[in-house]
Amino acid sequence: MTRLTSDAKGVFPIAPTPFHDDGRIDTASIDKLIDFYLACGSTGVTVLGQLGEAPKLEHTESVAIAKQFIARAAGIPVVVGVSAPGFAAMRALTREVMDAGAAGVMIAPPNTLRTDDQIVGYYKQAAEAIGADVPFVLQDYPLTFSVQMAPSVVRRIVMEVPSCAMLKHEDWPGLEKISTLRGYERDGSMRHISILCGNGGLFLDYEMERGADGANTGYCFPDMLCDVVRLHSSGRKDEAKDLFDAHLPLIRYEQQPGVGLAVRKYVMMKRGLLASAAQRKPAAPMSTTTQQEVDQLLRRLARHDKRAQL
Repeated sequence: MTRLTSDAKGVFPIAPTPFHDDGRIDTASIDKLIDFYLACGSTGVTVLGQLGEAPKLEHTESVAIAKQFIARAAGIPVVVGVSAPGFAAMRALTREVMDAGAAGVMIAPPNTLRTDDQIVGYYKQAAEAIGADVPFVLQDYPLTFSVQMAPSVVRRIVMEVPSCAMLKHEDWPGLEKISTLRGYERDGSMRHISILCGNGGLFLDYEMERGADGANTGYCFPDMLCDVVRLHSSGRKDEAKDLFDAHLPLIRYEQQPGVGLAVRKYVMMKRGLLASAAQRKPAAPMSTTTQQEVDQLLRRLARHDKRAQL
């Protein structure tokens, strides 16, 4: 069993949960997804995140999905989102997926947290609830969760909760936060932690420049994210930026609140990674106009990246 460590790097795609049109889980597409992630060089994968429609799943479904990804992952770390309103549900899911071989879990803050002490206290209690031996990802996504974590708060969590192994950085604007956190490491006031970034990859090129270790997001071309991280890490930064820039219009479009998941699933269906673009209800389907706009974006992207020739 591969455990998540603070040295994690590369790309951990956030996997969507595939559904049939009638809302049943599409297990065949789960295998297709993980096989694709492995083939394109992903260094890990995260399941049951925001993109995974986790709140729409029953507990038994969540466990089954996680187990299937873990069994198929061929040794790369699988992180499972276990965020829940209470610690009992969080603990139950964590125990089952860790027993199945998960590398760690991801925990988002509840939107009721307001003060710095409340945020730090929550993560201390969460770590105690799931077990101090379980590595966890701290998800910092204020645009969705309405919880603002200053760099000093992240530092407190990292230093006071030893099982915190990774920051999923999704603050926006957040480049200065990455610089500040790496500065804490240099001056010795914070231990090293892995920083992988979300937000659809929208700022990945500059996030890497600021010291991020890679991407942890659900953009519909995770293979491009892998290429960008590899190119950047090997010193071929101009090539990385050129490839990234070609994808920016689609990344931007995909980041729209509400419709973003529908766009991602639609493109992944066109790429043959999902049998259906269906979301489990309640869902926000794409309009015909939106579909036409996405098709146009793909045609334009295909001029620069042949993977978009769908």
